Amino acid sequence: MKLKLSILLIFPVFFTFAQTSAIQIQPHIRLPQDSLASQQLVHALNGFLAASAEPNEDNPWVLESQIIETHILLDEFKDIEKSQAFADDNFYQPYLNNVVELNENQYLIQLSYIGTKDTVSHLRASYELIAHQSGDSFKFSSPLIYNTRNWKTAEINNNIFHYANHINEDNLQAFGRLAAEFDEKLKIENKITEFYCTENLTTLLKLMGVNYRLDYNGVRQANFSASLENKKLIILGNDNAAFDNLDAHDLWHDRLSLKISRRKVNKPVDEACAYLYGGSWGMTWEEIFDRFYEQVASNKKTNWMQIKEEPVNFGESRATHLMADYVVNALIVQKIEKEQGFEDVWTLLNCGPFEKGNANYYVALEELTGITKKNYNQAVWKLIKEERQLP
Repeated sequence: MKLKLSILLIFPVFFTFAQTSAIQIQPHIRLPQDSLASQQLVHALNGFLAASAEPNEDNPWVLESQIIETHILLDEFKDIEKSQAFADDNFYQPYLNNVVELNENQYLIQLSYIGTKDTVSHLRASYELIAHQSGDSFKFSSPLIYNTRNWKTAEINNNIFHYANHINEDNLQAFGRLAAEFDEKLKIENKITEFYCTENLTTLLKLMGVNYRLDYNGVRQANFSASLENKKLIILGNDNAAFDNLDAHDLWHDRLSLKISRRKVNKPVDEACAYLYGGSWGMTWEEIFDRFYEQVASNKKTNWMQIKEEPVNFGESRATHLMADYVVNALIVQKIEKEQGFEDVWTLLNCGPFEKGNANYYVALEELTGITKKNYNQAVWKLIKEERQLP
């Protein structure tokens, strides 16, 4: 996408920071009147941007009282300078667009990442930060808390919901029941989740400090999250300004992530649990299984081991996908939980991340159920017949 932008590049301020070019300051930008404060602000901002390339927890320029809110914004800075189209890891450079004094010790910072090729400027992203003066330096935060300072809150158990106008009380209570059910399975205690309810991705991004990002062009819905110690922050951008859309499938994933990183568990088993306990795309587990049976399992020549290696989508589209192997794993999870309890499901979940060949998966499966690679197909057909209540 090409944007013709008029950018003044006179007297830019240059510093050298690893992996991040110093922010370029246009001469008309109104920095703090105190020249020392101006130097401190620019130095700290360059430090924040340079450290944004590192793990979030290693950024020393983040305001301590708003760490998790700022981490969710820092995720949006990762690799922002890179351009695949122009094969340049430093194509997009940071420009300071605006500095607005909010009060004696706080400033709203607006900045953009822009690259130029053949006299045409390309905008990658525009951000907002709040700079907080602290002694002889500055620290930075996402504007999320500032932008929602007049919102209302509702609490259920250890879950806090922030919303602008009103909230669906029925869904709030249903959420509380489901969260408690999942937490009991997962043995989760003393974890806090905080939700911000918004209408769409555009609103979500603006609240957290992203005014524009090329990568999300045309995308309407998404949910963002960040975790820190015993707390998880989730910003809902899926037609959920009033929490009218409770998704039990996503709720399972959210609760699991409070216990362990989802990167560490076996994804097909994780998704199987989500299908079984929460359905998917508005469909119940029963409806998913019926569709699976009609569109995949009706072919008696289906090779389930092959489907594990070569995924089959029987959903309505690529976006609203339903994966055959996840259904098979749901049948296996259901069997294990019914006969042996959730502790053994947890063992299968933790057999290791998905890998080609599924060696770790088959080892764990055999130990838990006696199902081996040799009798896998036969065992799956048996589970399908039992679920379908066929003779």
